[in-house]
Amino acid sequence: MATHHRPRHVGILVDTDDSWGRNIVEAVCRFGRSRGWTVLIAPRDAQGRLRLPKIWNGDGIIASLRSTSSVRHVEGLKLPVVDVGNMVPRFDWLARVATDDAARGRMAFEHLRDRGLTHFACYAPPIGRYSDVRPQAFADAVAAGGYECAMYEATRDDAAGWLTNYSNVRRWLATLPRPLGIFAADPYPARQLVEICSVESIRIPDEVAVLSGDDDDLLCNVASPQISAVELASHRIGATAAQKLARMMNGGATPKRPTLIPPLRVRARHSTDILAMSDDEIADMLRFIRDRAPGGMTVADLLDAFPVSRRRLEQRFREELDRSPAEEIRRVRMAHVGRLLLDSDKPVAAIATETGFATPASLSQAFRQYFGTTPGEYRRRNRAP
Repeated sequence: MATHHRPRHVGILVDTDDSWGRNIVEAVCRFGRSRGWTVLIAPRDAQGRLRLPKIWNGDGIIASLRSTSSVRHVEGLKLPVVDVGNMVPRFDWLARVATDDAARGRMAFEHLRDRGLTHFACYAPPIGRYSDVRPQAFADAVAAGGYECAMYEATRDDAAGWLTNYSNVRRWLATLPRPLGIFAADPYPARQLVEICSVESIRIPDEVAVLSGDDDDLLCNVASPQISAVELASHRIGATAAQKLARMMNGGATPKRPTLIPPLRVRARHSTDILAMSDDEIADMLRFIRDRAPGGMTVADLLDAFPVSRRRLEQRFREELDRSPAEEIRRVRMAHVGRLLLDSDKPVAAIATETGFATPASLSQAFRQYFGTTPGEYRRRNRAP
């Protein structure tokens, strides 16, 4: 005889004031609808804190835990919990699905380094939106690349909310070499950094390139200039968290290890639109590749356009970028394919034609070699329906 399960009641303690939170909630609710869940979204107490009311009779919780008090709150409810952040220690009684911070740090560093930058800094004032792991992961990636990373050191003046003292930031910026690539921990400090640079007449991106550690449709697009950002797989995080919670509510064990999901890509906007190469001709070659590679090109096309030997071309690319011209062409082309898969509804066959592949099969083979998955699976896992 089939076992009848009553509808599950799930609390979602995730802020919806940014794109990341809204995407998490959307993915959880979509999964919940398929299972008949009743969800309570972002309830708050009299102090404005995300808290589940005492009258709520729930079965499980998905939360972005950001403080000791929020941990105590959900622990006291004695329910299955999945944390979708990385701001508090992981306890045995909760599961975790979060962004892979090390992968985010590497992606951010590579984006800035690919623009020819050799000076790096990290701006992550303590605003209660991220852990120290996020800026440290970027610093670690910079160090692994053989460079130094200047870290912004908060002072007591910074303690009044996230509105960091402008004078402290101005003094910090004045000590740093130019051109400079700055990783800002999320869109809030990224936007503030852009505003401070504007007040100080620091040109973005020519003097300072700014990259946010997370994307936000509003904050990153309305800033002037628009802010480049690491796009996280937030829909996938939400869906994965919901799947884990479903298993836990049905008696499954709490996973002992966190599930870390890598970010999708960098959404390049004007704030990092720079090629700060010491070799002007290499910079011109990179612009040529960015223009031509999305539609398909070869190293021979590059040699036809620039008067340089194949051997010297290889040497100069290795010196400037630590990769070959063919690797750079492939990187730009595959990144363009990835954008088309996520940002359009074009079928793989149409994308293959647009990006210069002879057949959809040849595109799929190249894509699998580069990303480790098929174009269709990449689209399904990383894009909201």
